[in-house]
Amino acid sequence: MIEAQNLTRQFGGFTAVAGVSFAVPEGEIVGILGPNGAGKTTTIRMITGFLPPSSGRVTLGGRDLFGDDVAIRRDIGYLPENVALYPEMRVEEYLFYRGRLERMERASLRRRLDEVVERCLLGEVRRQIIGTLSKGYRQRVGLAAAILHDPKVLVLDEPTVGLDPKQIVAIRELIRELGRKHTLLLSTHILPEVELLCQRVLIIDRGRIVA
Repeated sequence: MIEAQNLTRQFGGFTAVAGVSFAVPEGEIVGILGPNGAGKTTTIRMITGFLPPSSGRVTLGGRDLFGDDVAIRRDIGYLPENVALYPEMRVEEYLFYRGRLERMERASLRRRLDEVVERCLLGEVRRQIIGTLSKGYRQRVGLAAAILHDPKVLVLDEPTVGLDPKQIVAIRELIRELGRKHTLLLSTHILPEVELLCQRVLIIDRGRIVA
């Protein structure tokens, strides 16, 4: 489904990621584990199309993610570590806005919005101002936005960081549910999270896959 081939990313004279290669078949949940600063987020940003590699390539279903067909990137849903939400918007207003950015038609978008609100357990807060939500609910909004356009691949970067224990349990349950429908990559520095959620683990350290 998604494959990284010898990915390297340099920032000036610093090599953040060096020759990373892996493949994730359809339907698999794969963890990317490593300490902070290991190169996980840089790798994630390359495989989601947000950061071009200095060398190497990413393919999705055999198609080059950085090729001429930019529409291929719509097959990926991405939850970054720091979710960029609009605190002044209501939840359903923000999700509708995100759907229009993905060029979803209004009628199908409204149906899909109802589905993801239910799936991410946002029904009680769908008309609430985002800025008034707890961190756990804001993560749910970010996840809802990531799956709104029904991507084939879902990529989550440190999805439980900063949450309290109750919120962590709830978000992990939601991730487990999402993994039943999407090919899923989960980047984290928390070993128990990988053990609970993932079928396979890639360990990154100093920009290289070491296991």
